[in-house]
Amino acid sequence: MTRYVLKRLGLSVVVLAGLVVLAFVMVQILPGDPARAAAGRTATAAQVAQARTALGLDEPLPVQFVRFIGRLLQGDLGTSVVTHRAVLGDITTVLPSSLELVVAAMLLNVLIGVPLGVLAAYRRGKAADAASRIVALLGAALPVFWLGLLLQLLFAAKLGWLPLYGQLGFGIEVPTVTGATTIDALLAGDWSAFGSAIVHLLLPAITLAAAFIAVVARTVRSSMITTLDADYVTLARATGASELRVVVRHGLRNALLPVSTILGMQLGWMLGSTVLVESTFNRTGIGAYMVTAVLQNDLYAVIGSILVVGVVFIIANLVVDLVQLWINPRLRSGMGTPRARRRPSALVSTEVAS
Repeated sequence: MTRYVLKRLGLSVVVLAGLVVLAFVMVQILPGDPARAAAGRTATAAQVAQARTALGLDEPLPVQFVRFIGRLLQGDLGTSVVTHRAVLGDITTVLPSSLELVVAAMLLNVLIGVPLGVLAAYRRGKAADAASRIVALLGAALPVFWLGLLLQLLFAAKLGWLPLYGQLGFGIEVPTVTGATTIDALLAGDWSAFGSAIVHLLLPAITLAAAFIAVVARTVRSSMITTLDADYVTLARATGASELRVVVRHGLRNALLPVSTILGMQLGWMLGSTVLVESTFNRTGIGAYMVTAVLQNDLYAVIGSILVVGVVFIIANLVVDLVQLWINPRLRSGMGTPRARRRPSALVSTEVAS
């Protein structure tokens, strides 16, 4: 097991190194001139050239890359040419807000996706199965920005039930401690601000979770169908176990193993998807920060944002693999076999049953 963990850690380091190279190359091919952005729109050609020299952009790309790696190993992501602050500090400021949104979306993902999948599996081939699958597929089919606009139009502009955008109501302020509005409101003991933060979080969280709910529901349905057809479930029914006990304890409990893999992968994807959601709902976060950095040719801010999202994705997948190894005794006992030496997440089939 120790050997496997070390192997996974080594693989994560390799993936991270590849991400660093990819991020650096992507930024080089983006349109625009970071030196012009640093010098300002009204800067003269001489001032732009001076800014290019100060940023090291007049040096060969290999030299720029080596210097970038050197700073990166010291925990320095560079200085934003727009805010003139350390990129790492800027990202640390906005990241908690995005994580708050991702956690809220993940809760909705589980609370809606798992029951939909269970219902579809238990009522397989019936109206409830078809209805739950249609709901899930609609969420996956609608583009994120379009779904966000629809929700704003319906629940904010038309019905007036929920706020249109922002993170707190007008006139409501809380001291910034963590950067996550709900947590800051709780720390301040301001229940009015906490309620406002929750209400402002609902529409963005629903928008972000919609596509992922479909994946979870289909995965649970597939796993539940396989599990409910197993011999030990038939035996449990034959011994007089209640249907609720059969579905929850024997069916859902075993069907959640592949779901844990999916949820871990979705965590990274959700953080990347905040780009559109935060822009649509005018929320502070790393997604909005990344968009601003790209539009303003903020070289180091773009690279830093890509790396942070990538690191979260890598860590989430690593944790999922280790959790799978911990909760599934069959994986630990079979570590010596060639089959067991594959990624635990690959051992669990997530093929969607038709």
